[in-house]
Amino acid sequence: MEKIKIGVIGTGHLGKLHTKMYSQIDTCELIGVYDINMEEAKLAAQEFGTKNFEDLNDLLNSVNAVSIAASTNSHYELANECLDKGLHVFVEKPITATIPQAEELVNLSNQKSLNLQVGHIERFNPALLALEKYISNPLFIQTDRLAQFNPRGTDVAVVLDLMIHDIDIILSLIKSKVISVEASGVAVVSDNVDIANARIKFENGAVANVTASRISQKKMRKMRIFQKDTYLSLDFITGTSEVYRLIPAEEKNDSHSISFGEIGVGEHKKKVVYEQPQIKEVNALKYELELFIKSISEKTKPVISGEDGHRALRIAELILNKIEESIQQIND
Repeated sequence: MEKIKIGVIGTGHLGKLHTKMYSQIDTCELIGVYDINMEEAKLAAQEFGTKNFEDLNDLLNSVNAVSIAASTNSHYELANECLDKGLHVFVEKPITATIPQAEELVNLSNQKSLNLQVGHIERFNPALLALEKYISNPLFIQTDRLAQFNPRGTDVAVVLDLMIHDIDIILSLIKSKVISVEASGVAVVSDNVDIANARIKFENGAVANVTASRISQKKMRKMRIFQKDTYLSLDFITGTSEVYRLIPAEEKNDSHSISFGEIGVGEHKKKVVYEQPQIKEVNALKYELELFIKSISEKTKPVISGEDGHRALRIAELILNKIEESIQQIND
């Protein structure tokens, strides 16, 4: 099978990681990189043994697909140009800076039958992958994503920088329509919102409480999922998960689980069992890029489509609007 020819646009921190991963993926051929910062692009090209293109059009004319790892505000213009030239596009999250831009990209990719995948990397975190068989119908989800301050990413609010990871995961797990959003947040060290909390309610009764901060003393990336007879805990930093389940008292628990005793009485008695699912050894970024290449080769829908990216951005924008409303109420 002919290898997919790939190029990387943007050679900052994340773009260099994309370049490194593509250089290790056998199913594609890394053609080169481009960045408006030519010195940075040149260094990345040298480090990973590829070509530095000084003209973007020269790169686009040499590839079948691209990874866009440039600033959020440039996502739309770059992706639009690439799709217009008939290239498949992987674009880092958030898909674009605005909803209309995202809609345009989704429509253009569909019109041209091109793959548009959005880089929501946490969907491929080993902690989440390990829980696939346990997650069925979440009723309540609690997430805390806290990071130490880093100037990189402050061109957008923390909702688009960090919280959108959890928004995307929540929307992928709760198969229901969002009916309301409540949110609050403040700008502390940048010109954009640095800490935010949102409560998302769904038509099926499920609720998600989401917190994100980029001014924390310590890092934290945790998610807790509650569903009927099950509590699931994920740590995205360590890549580990824990499962607590209620099963009928007479049922034998698996050999790899531990019984914590019983609750209830009579025929309603249940047993509490605990287990740590086996973690899959996977590099999340490399895995999602491999899936992008695979979807192009096999002509299948991307695992995280443009529609998924648009939906996550729409909820993120709702949250930002609610935060703005709450700030105005305080000022009034």
